[in-house]
Amino acid sequence: MSPPLLKLGAVLSTMAIISNWMSQTLPSLVGLNTTRITTSDTLTQISPKEGWQVYSSAQDPDGRCICTVVAPEQNLCSRDAKSRQLRQLLEKVQNMSQSIEVLNLRTQRDFQYVLKMETQMKGLKAKFRQIEDDRKTLMTKHFQELKEKMDELLPLIPVLEQYKTDAKLIIQFKEEIRNLSTVLTGIQEEIGAYDYEELHQRVLSLETRLRDCMKKLTCGKLMKITGPITVKISGTRFGAWMTDPLASEKNNRVWYMDSYTNNKIVREYKSIADFVSGAESRTYNLPFKWAGTNHVVYNGSLYFNKYQSNIIIKYSFDTGRVLAQRSLEYAGFHNVYPYTWGGFSDIDLMADEIGLWAVYATNQNAGNIVISQLNQDTLEVLKSWSTGYPKRSAGESFMICGTLYVTNSHLTGAKVYYSYSTKTSTYEYTDIPFHNQYFHISMLDYNARDRALYAWNNGHQVLFNVTLFHVIKTEDDT
Repeated sequence: MSPPLLKLGAVLSTMAIISNWMSQTLPSLVGLNTTRITTSDTLTQISPKEGWQVYSSAQDPDGRCICTVVAPEQNLCSRDAKSRQLRQLLEKVQNMSQSIEVLNLRTQRDFQYVLKMETQMKGLKAKFRQIEDDRKTLMTKHFQELKEKMDELLPLIPVLEQYKTDAKLIIQFKEEIRNLSTVLTGIQEEIGAYDYEELHQRVLSLETRLRDCMKKLTCGKLMKITGPITVKISGTRFGAWMTDPLASEKNNRVWYMDSYTNNKIVREYKSIADFVSGAESRTYNLPFKWAGTNHVVYNGSLYFNKYQSNIIIKYSFDTGRVLAQRSLEYAGFHNVYPYTWGGFSDIDLMADEIGLWAVYATNQNAGNIVISQLNQDTLEVLKSWSTGYPKRSAGESFMICGTLYVTNSHLTGAKVYYSYSTKTSTYEYTDIPFHNQYFHISMLDYNARDRALYAWNNGHQVLFNVTLFHVIKTEDDT
């Protein structure tokens, strides 16, 4: 904006100089420089007998020069000296008038240019302000994303601390292997220099310890749930489907139990593919109706809650007979302490890498969740843990490696909100979201063989993948 403003200033300055020159020089051109000029609003009467007289000289609001001249009386002699002076004066005034008109046009053009530039500058100023606001918004967004990433990583801190200790054990294994390799190389060079039997025992001992270490990798802490993968759409809004976590790799049978009550029919499929296509291989008619949807198949047998009771039934698929039944002492039943969705889900039977479990609530524990480890043959309670989490506030729950994970809802927006470790008898609040795609979960169970969660989601049979953080335990851990 500066160059046009300077140009406009120069034009106005030039016009002022011209105006001043006219007020001082014009009288002398006609010989009237001794005449007194008044600039007041009331004009002084001057008798124009001698010649032309400049009465006033000023500028109008647009910067143009304005002159007031008193003409002389008419003289019959047109060729006298004053007439020539008059013609010269007229010519100069005409020339000056033309110059002023040119300056006026240039001034108007420059003024329009200044107005245009001012508009552009205001637009640029608004754009810069918008850019500044957008930059602040973008910075806030990036900061929030970084904060969310940090919140996701915070649960790893205690796990990584444990991993430091476990890394020392791995280093020790590597050192022993390196030492044995050196010994074996020496034996190749000089047979008989060492006691072969002793060396053989050292190798077997190390191999056993390594195998034990690998077995411990099957367990871990839940870090993430992904999916779901929709396997099939069938049945009512509530139900259960499952596979046997202790079955061999070639045995992939699927069991299907529709509805949460008033049913005794279990359908069996030889594989997931047969389940999807609907090709049943066998149908079982149970001796009792079941309650809820929280059944489990474990080592070839079905474990379920008998309708309108706190009795647990063990049913063999191979023999078609009830192998055991036992009352779960003090356990609430028939919608006394169900999950949030109801459906007689008072007693939840489940299995993990450690064994068979029952999750329920009692009056003695004020309606809060109780975890009991069961003997898979006799259904006897081996040990129980009383938590402080209300059973009726839980959406669903499942066990992984002896830790109970509880969701805060069965509806959209559900997440794993609470966990309880039976090993340490401690709990913590978690924040592990998962996608409740069909809005209503009535069954959620972990399968240790598949390392997946089986779910019944509003008439959809779905699978969730789980991510576990593995920790190698030292020999001091039990």
